[in-house]
Amino acid sequence: MKKPQVQTYLLAVLGMATLVLSSCQKEDVQTPEPDARETLDASVLLQADESEWISEEIVSIGEEVYAAEELSVTGKGIAFSGFIPECVTITTVRTGTTVEKTIDFGAGCEMPNGNLLSGMIALTYQADVEAATQTLELALSGFAFNGISVEGGAEVFRTRVNANGNPQSEVTSAFEASWPEGERASWTGNRTREWVEGYGSGFWGDNVFLISGSQTFTGPAGNTYSRTVLETLRRELSCRFLVSGVLEVSRNDQAAELDFGDGSCDAFGTLTYPDGTSETVTLRRIRK
Repeated sequence: MKKPQVQTYLLAVLGMATLVLSSCQKEDVQTPEPDARETLDASVLLQADESEWISEEIVSIGEEVYAAEELSVTGKGIAFSGFIPECVTITTVRTGTTVEKTIDFGAGCEMPNGNLLSGMIALTYQADVEAATQTLELALSGFAFNGISVEGGAEVFRTRVNANGNPQSEVTSAFEASWPEGERASWTGNRTREWVEGYGSGFWGDNVFLISGSQTFTGPAGNTYSRTVLETLRRELSCRFLVSGVLEVSRNDQAAELDFGDGSCDAFGTLTYPDGTSETVTLRRIRK
């Protein structure tokens, strides 16, 4: 009469053991780490890099137009460098304390560096251009960069002479863009730009900027990438590409490094993934 009870007890014990074993097996299963190449999509990284170039172009134009007036008033250099081509129309409205300029590229105006711009940039600043510091407000209207529609604006806090004797700007920006293929992205940034060569020289091609800071880029799929300058970026206005410096690009605890090179003006960079592998990438698409 006791055998059925023993069998029932053994079955219960075996059942519990099976459940425990199954549970342990489930706990031992490791969730695979996300593949760095999937987490850090190279095509999106390059799109984020293109967003950097868009921001740089807009801020450079705003600073160039402002610097022309600053140099005209102070007489500390040649006001016009030739960077703003004749196809651009600049309209100025002055009040007692404020200057408002509309920089109009029309239906399409090619810059000396080869970029094709259209639409308008509104530039506003205080009338006292001899002040030690100045705040420039930039706002876009119907603006496009090489066929990429861009909305938004930037605030530029400009120091006329920094500790190194150069103009320096702290730039806070927020832009959204729509690529011709239909993809949309947005980005915000905080950048420091030091104008280290060419200010007031009268020729735009010798202008050089050193750039540091960070940016947050949200790609077409809604994924957010953080971009932080590890080694100061060097922008030579005569080149369509950043010529040197290193950016760290990260997402989901994965970080890659984008190296812009040794100072040569070329369209290539080196992208190094978290596992140490690297590849040569083409920076920014060629304008069609």
